[in-house]
Amino acid sequence: MSTFLQKQPTDITEYDAALIRRLIEKVTVFEGKFTVEFKSGVTVDVVE
Repeated sequence: MSTFLQKQPTDITEYDAALIRRLIEKVTVFEGKFTVEFKSGVTVDVVE
């Protein structure tokens, strides 16, 4: 999953609410970054 995500373009072209609900378990917001936890168990930190 990590390899797949790293190869994806980072520009948002459209929002698919159904896809988001299927893939993402939760998003945690911290000062200066946020963490996305996928249902597969993969966690990605996004730094502003």
